[in-house]
Amino acid sequence: MQQQILEALTRGANSDALATARDFVATNPDDPQAHRLLALAAGATGDVAAAQASIDRAIALAPDDADLHFQRAGLLVGAGQVDVAHEALRATVELDPNQLRAYILQAQLAIGRNDLDEAARLARLAARIDEEHPLLRTVEGMLALRAGAVDKAVAVLSQAAERAPDDLQPRYALGFAYMAKGHLAFAEQAFRSVLAKLPDAGMLRAMIAELLWRQGHAAAAADELAPLLADPATATTALRRFAGELNLAAGRNERALPLLQGALADNPGDQRTVSALTEAWRRMGLAQDARRTLDLALATSPDIDALWHARMVFMSDLDEGDALVARWRETLPASLAALEAEMTLHLSNARSDEAENVARAIAELAPGHEHAGLRLLLGEVRRAPKDAIARIEEMLLQGGLAPQRQQLLHEWRALAFDALDQPESTVALWTAQHRVVMDERLPLPELTAPRTDWPERAQPTGKEAPVAFLVGAPGSLVERLAAILSGSLATFRGDRFGPSAPPDALQHYSTPLRLASRELSPGNVASSWQMALPARGIKADVVDWLLWWDNALVALLRDQLPQARLVVALRDPRDMLLDWLAFGAATPMRIESPRLAAEWLAASLVQVADLHEQDLVPHRLVRMDDIADKPRAVAGLLGDALGISLPTPPPGLFGTDRLPAGRWRSYAGPLAGEFAILQPVARRLGYPES
Repeated sequence: MQQQILEALTRGANSDALATARDFVATNPDDPQAHRLLALAAGATGDVAAAQASIDRAIALAPDDADLHFQRAGLLVGAGQVDVAHEALRATVELDPNQLRAYILQAQLAIGRNDLDEAARLARLAARIDEEHPLLRTVEGMLALRAGAVDKAVAVLSQAAERAPDDLQPRYALGFAYMAKGHLAFAEQAFRSVLAKLPDAGMLRAMIAELLWRQGHAAAAADELAPLLADPATATTALRRFAGELNLAAGRNERALPLLQGALADNPGDQRTVSALTEAWRRMGLAQDARRTLDLALATSPDIDALWHARMVFMSDLDEGDALVARWRETLPASLAALEAEMTLHLSNARSDEAENVARAIAELAPGHEHAGLRLLLGEVRRAPKDAIARIEEMLLQGGLAPQRQQLLHEWRALAFDALDQPESTVALWTAQHRVVMDERLPLPELTAPRTDWPERAQPTGKEAPVAFLVGAPGSLVERLAAILSGSLATFRGDRFGPSAPPDALQHYSTPLRLASRELSPGNVASSWQMALPARGIKADVVDWLLWWDNALVALLRDQLPQARLVVALRDPRDMLLDWLAFGAATPMRIESPRLAAEWLAASLVQVADLHEQDLVPHRLVRMDDIADKPRAVAGLLGDALGISLPTPPPGLFGTDRLPAGRWRSYAGPLAGEFAILQPVARRLGYPES
């Protein structure tokens, strides 16, 4: 039906397009695209007021869709100050070639349906009448913007705004040009100036909120939506979801929760709502509330995969998970998502054979399914490494693979050579692959020199909120400690490794060096860290996973955070080097050569040895050597280290097996020099020399 409307508009059958668009909206009243097309059709017949009402409704249904706001700006430009109500624009132009504004409105409507050639043709016709008219220049700027000529759009629209300072239209369009240019603050200012003089464009607040959020001001963005949420006419399901997402991004979980719950009640099939609400429940530790709400939603909407998937997140134990998957598959037997969940559940239960069986079923149902194919290939790496090497090399030779997929295949090819006990070939493959991705990795952080003049330990008052920092050098398997905490502790934060990392001093490479040189004080770092906590959803206690550890941060803990404890993941340093070469690290550090990696790792672990031997701060070493593949044992040691009780994790939580403890001895030949570098610190940390 959408294509039918656009084709009717293109051939000038505007009345037919309008009738079809009205039917489309009648059968799809909550579809923003239906209202967008009705706006185009109404505008084409000259009913600009109806067009603006329709596009406003579309924006209310999808408040963060910039394209809809752009179309509204176009209608405003095209409408200008003339009323061509209920007359066909095409006829108007044919009767009076000097109807400049009719040309402009037609051009805007052509832009709205993405017919840029027609829009350009109409703009050229309008230029014959008045090539310097601000509205025509605005159309030209918007046309340039749609065509991707952002710099030209900014220049043309800025000029139009200067020539007509009292006209809102150029300023409205200029806001979008600034957005495309990445000048978000300028775009916000432009939109605010429009909103100040055009109260009926209240939904523009949603665009302003989007800009505030993209500038890192999530709380202000959420507050911007308050007037819209207070009005039942604008407080749509999508707007409440958007406000909930913004409050969640601002760490205001209590405000986010009711907004998202209301949005879920209205539209249980919306993936964004389900995802955001799942995160809110997780952060607030409301698993029971989540289970109750999702069970009620599934009772009325059992055909929505997203609800089943969210319910699996909050399963009370693995037995309930099995029962949920069985119900899901019985309810939706053709659901690929249900099969995927079953495969994941088998892996969580360490049921590799069952997972492979499901993977085969997925591959039959969806040939080329990436995760199922990889699961089957990994099984082949373990059981038939020679065959796996041949398959992987064939896949690499065919090309066309995404970089991440390609890297994984290189990793598994090396593991297949390891399974064949060919350490020289394995090390050569690891080294070659690290060279390929070297430019995509972070440089190794410069470690600070040893220090003995530490500040005196401040004495905790007992009123401070508990704080712990999780750290671990590459190869320590610290990410497995994080996996335990992320699924069981609401106050754990691993966001430093994702796209929403906190902008505090502990995120900066230079902080340890600046602390060591006294350029930065422990108080400055503590203040920066504490100020970022609310936006991370933290009000009191926290377990914060740091990118890496440097003993310069000892001063921070001793002087400013005496209640904090450090949890350090540790293994035999030689196994750590091997794991780093084979699998990389959570903090994607560059490996220029195995020797340079060994030298940096040795220096980093010397700091850990100093910290441990001198008891510089309250800390606990969590030795992963004998428990690396035993989630239950890891949870026990980690809980002891934090002084809390952690729930029993699923046996397959850690996923793919890593190289076993002591595997480094098989590489004593090709990595002899590197292991010699690590031997002294290994001995200090309590590991045997050979």
